[in-house]
Amino acid sequence: MDPIRNDERLAPLVEEHGELAIEPADDEFERFVVSIINQQLSTQSAAAIRERLFDRFEVTPEAMLNADETALRDVGLSSQKISYIQNVATAFQTDDLTRSGMADLTDEDVLTRLTEIRGVGDWTAKMYLMFVLGREDVFPVEDLGIRKAMAELYQMDENDRAAMVERAEAWRPYRSVASRYLWRVVD
Repeated sequence: MDPIRNDERLAPLVEEHGELAIEPADDEFERFVVSIINQQLSTQSAAAIRERLFDRFEVTPEAMLNADETALRDVGLSSQKISYIQNVATAFQTDDLTRSGMADLTDEDVLTRLTEIRGVGDWTAKMYLMFVLGREDVFPVEDLGIRKAMAELYQMDENDRAAMVERAEAWRPYRSVASRYLWRVVD
């Protein structure tokens, strides 16, 4: 974690929040669904939908494929997100998207494989890399919170993703961990 501690803007966050780790989720499919729910929603809206979904449904590939669409809409999911969740559920049934099934793949190979699923873009695939596979060197520049934090801490243009990616190179091989500190800036 030295690259993070040596960053004059991140070091105070390490001091304030302690050492943050990247820990893989217990259930790969559930965490994937959480990422889909979180797509392009405020933190509060996504949390409310997640809570209702997990309260009312068993969140497994089979259950999501067999769930009544009206009942899924009733928890707050749009038709589009229902479709995306069901696409991921089908992929889980046909491919081994578990930690063990993807352990030997590079981050780039995982991104390619996951973004072939309709409804899974780079941001969602990177969340999977970080929070399901536990990969420590992923930089989700697609995330609005990351860009807002970079803009605030480093006085960067919030839309200059290339400059942010370049700045994040200094945090290798812990860009996922650095991202967790960046999210703390905007939480």
